[in-house]
Amino acid sequence: MKNHRIIAAGSIAMLVAGLSYSRFAPRVVFDKPNDQGVDINVLATQIKNEHKQAVDAVKAIAEEALGKAKAGEELSTSIKEKADEALLKMNGLTEQVAELEQKMARNRGTGDDQQKSIGEQFTESESFKSFQDSKFAKSARGADLKVKATLTSLTTDAAGSVGDAIQNSRLPGILPLPQRRMTVRDLLTPGRMDGNTLEYVKETGFTNNAAPVAEGGLKPSSDIKLDLVTTSAKVIAHWMKASKQVLDDISQLRSMIDQRLLYGLAYVEEQQLLNGDGTGQNLHGIIPQATAYAAPITLASPTSIDIMRLAMLQAALAEYPATGHVMNPIDWAWIETLKDTEGRYIIGNPQGSITPTLWGLPVVQTQAMTVDKFLTGAFRLGAQIFDRWDARIEAAYVDDDFIRNLITILAEERLALAVYRPEAFIYGDFGRVA
Repeated sequence: MKNHRIIAAGSIAMLVAGLSYSRFAPRVVFDKPNDQGVDINVLATQIKNEHKQAVDAVKAIAEEALGKAKAGEELSTSIKEKADEALLKMNGLTEQVAELEQKMARNRGTGDDQQKSIGEQFTESESFKSFQDSKFAKSARGADLKVKATLTSLTTDAAGSVGDAIQNSRLPGILPLPQRRMTVRDLLTPGRMDGNTLEYVKETGFTNNAAPVAEGGLKPSSDIKLDLVTTSAKVIAHWMKASKQVLDDISQLRSMIDQRLLYGLAYVEEQQLLNGDGTGQNLHGIIPQATAYAAPITLASPTSIDIMRLAMLQAALAEYPATGHVMNPIDWAWIETLKDTEGRYIIGNPQGSITPTLWGLPVVQTQAMTVDKFLTGAFRLGAQIFDRWDARIEAAYVDDDFIRNLITILAEERLALAVYRPEAFIYGDFGRVA
């Protein structure tokens, strides 16, 4: 805390002599004007003047009464009334003066040093008064004034700034970002594979000529077409670098990095399983191979619920009964809030929760599906996912990591997708979005 010191020299007598005439002369400090614009200094002066006038009036009446009493005259009723009135007024003003004096005392106790100038504080200090009593003798110690700075929460390099000593409250741990729930993988049949290439034989055509045959007649023959389909395992990967110090100092960071890296793999995997276009290192997803929706029957003004039932019918007619629906959460919310002509919810229940199902099949909601689109199909029979490498986390030194105290943390997986029956999947749109 810094102090400001003023030293009084031998010529201080001239300064003191002129203080009563200068702008640094001692003054009584009242509150600033209030909200109504009334200056409390002016108000105090007015009340003191009125109080003096009231006291003078009481004195005058008292002197008149004493004079009459000495002369043996009887006091009139008017004099008594005047005395009572003057005493009441004087007592009321006396209370107001007392309140003002109390308020002034409180102000002096709380903010006197801030409201008086340094010159005023110096001339009123005990050090200066002692120096003044010595007639400003050269042998005296002189006078000084220590002005203490006000303590504040500032962090600047200024007197009274103590903000750097304030300790913040910090909650333990790290609050992670929200994560999407991955669900498409759960619809598919899991599998394992060896090597990089996955081959499977798919039936691409069948001519059925089976017919009743008479005794001794020639039996008809049927044809079947097979095709070899080849796909390869694709790698999904990403990594982060971190210093050994920060991994040691923040115990939660390593587990957070691992979890976040694995989440990143699952996020991209879900996109690839649905929408991968099969080019380069992309999986050949279900939607690019699915059969386009074509209503087997015509309904008048079909709703979204009707469209999903017709998609199920289309899959069933292809001999692959659907096992689930995939749609965007926006479209599922649209379906849940559909009402009948009387304003009643058709399948939704605002007072409770229901498992997302439609026509007896589970509804998988994912933002990997485009809004206003849907995918219905026999997921277990129509496609299978093959894991070559399970999703995993590895940490190692890369390049000059060792001499820099860095660690490279890698997350990767390797998988392939086989879509056995494109006709088992029906892909279309609800028609709400142009």
